[in-house]
Amino acid sequence: MTSVAASRWGLVFWEQNGVAYASITGPETATGHAPVPEGARFVGIEFAHGTTLRAMPTSGLVNGGILLPDVTTRGFRLDGSQCETPSADDAEALVDRLVRDGVILRDPLVTGVLRGDRADVSERTVERRFRAATGLTRGALHQIDRAREAATLLATGTATADVVAKLDYFDEPHLARALRRYVGRTAGQLREGSGGAIALDLPQPTV
Repeated sequence: MTSVAASRWGLVFWEQNGVAYASITGPETATGHAPVPEGARFVGIEFAHGTTLRAMPTSGLVNGGILLPDVTTRGFRLDGSQCETPSADDAEALVDRLVRDGVILRDPLVTGVLRGDRADVSERTVERRFRAATGLTRGALHQIDRAREAATLLATGTATADVVAKLDYFDEPHLARALRRYVGRTAGQLREGSGGAIALDLPQPTV
């Protein structure tokens, strides 16, 4: 399956042949290929920008991840907290538990900057805090998220020229390069739904 650049970190749980696994996934700065184990069932949780693990800076997770030890179908341990392995229906309860236990922290400055608030600190401090919380520069995060949004628009049938204008790309070749780097698809493939499996929740193309 084609993996797609991502600006957020997350937790992934899966079970294969009765064995449970869990990993912390980091931001990905480029497209690539990801194995899909046959018969495996997955539950993924993606965390908001500005959140980070208490025990590990997000910068240490970029283009990588950590396989958690001692995971069972019933539970796992993360930074001293023993938690139940979640299903898709109780993922929010797990996040609430990790927040209460202080395993997950949030930097309100980063959250505010992304919301468009004016920071009462220097630009250098903002950039340092931003990189600490997200593992990325603001520019890299913007480029990744913009390319993902472009892919979604193209998959719903939006004309390439309209995507360029809406997302403020310089021109169509710049959009094409961003799609190639961050999504691994051309505009035509996204419109046609071709190119094979892709790790992006895209709607079906309109007819």
